[in-house]
Amino acid sequence: MADPVVTQTALSNSPIEAAFRERTPGSAELAAEARTLFPSGITHDARHLKPYGIYVERAAGPRKWDVDGNEYVDYFGGHGALLLGHAHPEVTRVAAEVMAQGTQFGANHPWELRWAEAVMKLVPSVERIRFTSSGTEATHMALRLARDFTGRPKVLRFRTHFHGWHDHMTHGVASQFDGSAAPGVLAGVAENALLADPNDFVGLRAVLDAHDDIAAAIVEPTGGSTGYTALDPDFLRALREETAKRGILLVFDEVVTGFRVAPGGAQEAFGVRPDLSTFAKILAGGLPGGAVGGRRDVMDGLDFDAAEARKRDKIGHPGTFNANPVSAAAGTTALRILAETGACDKASATAAALRERLNGVLKDRRVPWAFYGNFSLFHLFVQADRPVADPFAFDPLSLSATRMKDRPKELIRRLRLAMLVNGVDLNPMCGGLLSATHTEADIDATAAAFAEALAMLRRAGDIA
Repeated sequence: MADPVVTQTALSNSPIEAAFRERTPGSAELAAEARTLFPSGITHDARHLKPYGIYVERAAGPRKWDVDGNEYVDYFGGHGALLLGHAHPEVTRVAAEVMAQGTQFGANHPWELRWAEAVMKLVPSVERIRFTSSGTEATHMALRLARDFTGRPKVLRFRTHFHGWHDHMTHGVASQFDGSAAPGVLAGVAENALLADPNDFVGLRAVLDAHDDIAAAIVEPTGGSTGYTALDPDFLRALREETAKRGILLVFDEVVTGFRVAPGGAQEAFGVRPDLSTFAKILAGGLPGGAVGGRRDVMDGLDFDAAEARKRDKIGHPGTFNANPVSAAAGTTALRILAETGACDKASATAAALRERLNGVLKDRRVPWAFYGNFSLFHLFVQADRPVADPFAFDPLSLSATRMKDRPKELIRRLRLAMLVNGVDLNPMCGGLLSATHTEADIDATAAAFAEALAMLRRAGDIA
């Protein structure tokens, strides 16, 4: 293990890092304090960045400002929650009004009904719904419902697809591709979460044929990490067909794609109806909240009367902040706005224009990388041993999902720092999510920042 003092000294030799430090002394001070409070000084793994991440104090629309007064075009997008941009005036007004009435009633309330109705109106496959506090809780409950309904123990997952951090979902995302248990997870739990390769039609059927005890197959319908490792829509349709033939429940993880790729989610965009769906992020209008919904007969696993009629125990599901009234009000308002304003289409169109501009910068600067993606997302492909001749012709389905995950982490780290220095905040993979508030001016600023970031990498000797 590298000595942390030596590592920190080596990192400080980078001129890009030096420029970042000079620009963000306030964030550096807060990061030093955070390291005395939190493991690695952070509260979410995606916020891990060396030497430290920025500390933001306010945001509006597509922009945010750090404690040092630096302004950024934001593509982190609240981890995907902010299709309507930061601090949407109507969403924040309603949330503030409800908060003034109380944040936790310990009782049913009218807003939870309106929230459920808003989801069901947009997503026809949701016949019944149960709210949770997060996407991780939602996928966890989806698996429990599937096992209860089918009486089978196993779940089928796909390598590189992310479904939260509970025990069934920790391996096979960025490591443990062989199916072994991640740290802190019991081997027996991992053994009941089967892994298959996405886009492998033959392999899918082989896994399904080899196991007659699979309760559910869960999938990110646009691909792992919301399309970073792309999924062929024909594979999604084949998965629906094969699971239906075998009585396996199909679960769409729409925690990010729900209400983003279309008002009705990826299932609307692709015309594939799952048995269960999980939601979070946009669902709650940028506040904490998740949900699982789907077929009524499956959701009856949570129903007291249904359980009594079946003469069996129901699935227990407490949760202090389930359907929190403030989240319910914000979510109901956000879902109505995005349905009425065409926000999904606007964000997707702006993302397409951004991908075009960024690939134009790569081609003009003769950098052998590519930006790709669909809907309102963009991702960066960069691998030293696989130079891209034409970024406009790059096919993310040409490589296996696990091969796509093989990123040059140090180069991406320095690129991200360079983009921050130039006023753009990308996600940890140097991609991002757009909102309906991003404009042509934001595209111009991002393309200019990217061109300068590449120049900084060249001057530092990080790229040829």
